[in-house]
Amino acid sequence: MRIAVTTPTGNVGRHVVAMLVRAGVRPLVLARDPERLDPEIRPLVDAVAVDQFDAEAVSAATSGVDALYWVDPPAVSADPLDDYRRATASAVRAVGDNGIGRVVFQSSVGAEQRRGAGEIDGLAATEVALDATGADVTHLRCGYFFSNLELQLDQVRSGSLQIVLPVDHPMAWVAPRDIAEVAVSRLLSTEWHGRHVQAVHGPEDLSWRRVAEIVSAATGRPLHVERIPDEAMRDGMLGAGMPATLVDALIGMSTGLRDGFVAEQPRSAQSTTPTTLASWAYDVLRRQL
Repeated sequence: MRIAVTTPTGNVGRHVVAMLVRAGVRPLVLARDPERLDPEIRPLVDAVAVDQFDAEAVSAATSGVDALYWVDPPAVSADPLDDYRRATASAVRAVGDNGIGRVVFQSSVGAEQRRGAGEIDGLAATEVALDATGADVTHLRCGYFFSNLELQLDQVRSGSLQIVLPVDHPMAWVAPRDIAEVAVSRLLSTEWHGRHVQAVHGPEDLSWRRVAEIVSAATGRPLHVERIPDEAMRDGMLGAGMPATLVDALIGMSTGLRDGFVAEQPRSAQSTTPTTLASWAYDVLRRQL
């Protein structure tokens, strides 16, 4: 079985690659810069330098592939949704040109809305496009990544996090490694066919207030979370030099899932994964503070 993995150095992708290697698979990895791969992993994979926004290059690189783990790459322009459209075109062309039979796509809770959730709308569009290819597809509807806290290290160090969600609003939080485990299970299994949505919700729903308590206990650093008005958040991001289109896409991921949103997939034994925020924060976040 020939398995291709995109974003192999990302928060999830690096775990996907390592798990496949441990399973005895030599994956094909598509990386913008293969030199960023773990030196110990590099000899155990077939690495190709590919820009995921280059549909022709992605198609050529995935010739002979049976299963594809597709992650839309990080936005590179001021218009994230346009970047998602370009990446989606690459995935669709690769599947069509090469007859790739199975795709596991890293999506997000909220993509089921299709519109109104900022950057998540780009993932929703990828879901729709992959469904139309006729390949067997599993969409992983993932919760909020623990690792997003690493993007807010300065705020965590200062002891204060600002958000636009209600501080007691519960939502799914998940460890990237747990997403990888679900992804690899789907990639290696040949027991499923057609279109599937697999939620990956982490061990429990957490509010930002509870997250602050857990992170404080795990790192030994007091952390307070404060809700601020949408416009205050927007003004702060614009003041930091972010383009308005990017600001709207980022804030929309919170505001679009705030008022009355209920995830399409309920929490269940299938969607619940084991790694706790407390253990992740102690093992990963504490070392960076």
